[in-house]
Amino acid sequence: MWQSLDFLESLDKEKLALRSRIFISLHLTQPFLSNAIFSSSSSSLSLLSCSPRLPLIRTSHAHSLSIKASSSSSSTAIADPEGIKVNSVPTKPIEGQKTGTSGLRKKVKVFKQENYLANWIQALFNSLPPEDYKNGHLVLGGDGRYFNKEAAQIIIKIAAGNGVGKIMVGRDGIMSTPAVSAVIRKQKAIANGGFIMSASHNPGGPEYDWGIKFNYSSGQPAPESITDKIYGNTLSISEIKMADIPDVDLSSLGVTNFGNFSVEVVDPVSDYLELMENVFDFPLIRSLLSRSDFRFVFDAMHAVTGAYAKPIFVEKLGAKPDSILNGVPLEDFGHGHPDPNLTYARDLVAIMYGENGPDFGAASDGDGDRNMILGKGFFVTPSDSVAIIAANAQEAIPYFKSGPKGLARSMPTSGALDRVAEKLKLPFFEVPTGWKFFGNLMDARKLSVCGEESFGTGSDHIREKDGIWAVLAWLSIVAHRNKDKKPGEKLISVSDVVKAHWATYGRNFFSRYDYEECESEGANKMIGYLRDLVSKSKAGDKYGNYVLQFADDFAYTDPVDGSVASKQGVRFVFTDGSRIIFRLSGTGSAGATVRIYIEQFEPDVSKHEMDAQSALKPLIDLALSVSKLRDFTGREKPTVIT
Repeated sequence: MWQSLDFLESLDKEKLALRSRIFISLHLTQPFLSNAIFSSSSSSLSLLSCSPRLPLIRTSHAHSLSIKASSSSSSTAIADPEGIKVNSVPTKPIEGQKTGTSGLRKKVKVFKQENYLANWIQALFNSLPPEDYKNGHLVLGGDGRYFNKEAAQIIIKIAAGNGVGKIMVGRDGIMSTPAVSAVIRKQKAIANGGFIMSASHNPGGPEYDWGIKFNYSSGQPAPESITDKIYGNTLSISEIKMADIPDVDLSSLGVTNFGNFSVEVVDPVSDYLELMENVFDFPLIRSLLSRSDFRFVFDAMHAVTGAYAKPIFVEKLGAKPDSILNGVPLEDFGHGHPDPNLTYARDLVAIMYGENGPDFGAASDGDGDRNMILGKGFFVTPSDSVAIIAANAQEAIPYFKSGPKGLARSMPTSGALDRVAEKLKLPFFEVPTGWKFFGNLMDARKLSVCGEESFGTGSDHIREKDGIWAVLAWLSIVAHRNKDKKPGEKLISVSDVVKAHWATYGRNFFSRYDYEECESEGANKMIGYLRDLVSKSKAGDKYGNYVLQFADDFAYTDPVDGSVASKQGVRFVFTDGSRIIFRLSGTGSAGATVRIYIEQFEPDVSKHEMDAQSALKPLIDLALSVSKLRDFTGREKPTVIT
């Protein structure tokens, strides 16, 4: 049961000195079926849950998917796990398989190249000591995008060929990134880790993106020490160990056995829902959503949270069925870009800013780990969102009844959270971009609430950012503020909550500009130019009306294991608290994305309701001038993200 969360945390701490087991987390690309598939009425993990039912034992007769040998020599049989024939498939190294901050992401057509995916998966197993996966259990989950079907079968067969004992996979290959982490943590006694396949918030379909990353047995994305080892093995790989078994039917719950290897298809929602019920006060949230004077809308963006929205928001919390927008997950996300921001969540933004808009709106992304929060005609920046959740967590969310252990943000995220940590006298950490950097702090019991400006918010209930968790956290805050309001009384709104926070802590005006698919050569030259500028800068230098406090290329030393991450973003920090930051993104699948982050702190309440772009314009102009971005990249117009 989830009541044992403290026990799980103690296990994490004990394991810090041990070799971590790996869990590959695969955001699979398979289409979702009907809503009935995702019923949360019971858990199919019958040996580990409260369900008394035993899983169905079956034998798969599906058509087998083949992997090609990359030379004229045919595959040969090698020493087999018990009851399974394993073929050694010859292969050759393939360039370009180094992972970014959130795994390996490429266009679908790249992953469909001969042995491209198989090479990477085999390189992963080659990077791990046998005791980390031999006869062990792994979880397999995905976001429903195109290429799911083929990828799921490849992963299962290579896992079997390398001696994995069991794969637990979400029905139809579906399981959100947060849910995969939750399942891993709940099944900690037997689950070594799991696969998450997704390109997250990137578009899906035959012409678009696909990706894979892997996580530890605590549910935490792997650090660079592991991903670097995998990359090294992709450069020397010569064979793929492929089990000679048929494709597995992933459409219904149950267990399929192949000798001493098995595949168990599980309900993707039930374990995650159980965790949410133990973190939040569901009756409190239900009291808000069931009010006749409160209107709620959630946009699943035709992505994986469409599988979770109805069971959680409608069936458990009492929201109206029509409050779920774009709730049917699709392989191509309905030809949309499943990134929950003001640019891409157009349907939700139009509704929330329209005449007589709802009181509360939210959206999540492709794999369910990002979120956007809106009030009626009001946008909550991700930087403000995590700060407000942290400031209200102890009084509004039962999981934090003893108070947060510590707070953390990614370096580019605004300093709003810093001010909450200072006021609450909590430990605070500034880390590089990438959720994996929060994991060590959580496992060491130093961190409870954290977030990134890229619409990622979460806590130590799992080891991934969590979109639905963030929505439930905000609903908890609004419900707590309105718990004593009688029918007919004016409710405290989302914007009221934010403005009250600004009045207490000050406002951090913040915006991010993305210059996507730039030529890599020009983008890298620009960053090189900025690093040279930083090396020559000194405190007191004048940049227009701004006085430099310091400039650097951000580096981070992990306080838990001492690992160092360098060259994480070029920063110009000024004496009034303003910041300009430049970063190249590692989460795209083509070209380079230049990100510019602009921040200015404003303590004056009378100026808090200024338009952010107006307030930041002098800094924006300065950033473009200092970086010479247009000269290096030829790009004129960015995408304004926040």
